[in-house]
Amino acid sequence: MWFRDRVEAGKKLATQLGEYKEKLTVILAIPRGGVVVGYEVAKALNAPLDIIVPRKIGAPQNPELAIGAVTEDGTTILNQSLVHEIGVNPKHIEQEKENQIKEIRRRIATYRGVRPPVKLKGKTVILVDDGIATGATVRAAIHSIMNQGASEVVVAVPVAPPDAILALKKEVNKVLCLITREPFYAIGQFYEDFTQVSDDEVVKLLKESSAAYRQGAS
Repeated sequence: MWFRDRVEAGKKLATQLGEYKEKLTVILAIPRGGVVVGYEVAKALNAPLDIIVPRKIGAPQNPELAIGAVTEDGTTILNQSLVHEIGVNPKHIEQEKENQIKEIRRRIATYRGVRPPVKLKGKTVILVDDGIATGATVRAAIHSIMNQGASEVVVAVPVAPPDAILALKKEVNKVLCLITREPFYAIGQFYEDFTQVSDDEVVKLLKESSAAYRQGAS
């Protein structure tokens, strides 16, 4: 089983989330690919769509190695064993956090424009991405959502490795993943078309989703 593209993945994911249609539900997508998936879920559930932008904190001299992740509000998740193993200086972590938060805010301004963020307090929040690899950025997003007072957190993704799913189940109310398989090399192995999503497409989908939700609510 695999997906033609992110649109198909989003539609298939939405069919498994029908129980949330009548709830006070918010769809939070992780850009960029997660917004395509989240758009389809939000449309099917008639729920508002917004974004959350976690960013990984890279190791010194090896920025591709994630030692943790951070979100816009400063919520930080660290892999403490890795931090200890490679002897990361706390000053490096603080500087990386500052740098990533600046980039997060830049991206949010680009994607959301002048629209205010959707309020999460007391809501069921469905966190959506096009897949999970390690789960570091997703965990930071989860903690940020909880800090904003969500009543329930659901992680919904098309694909992820089994160990990541098991770990996330300990942190949220529910995890929905359509495909969990080993060996897991990359999210893209489960898609026929895994073309990179542009910033312009993210902006377009968020605007369209916002307009459709307002129209449906009126």
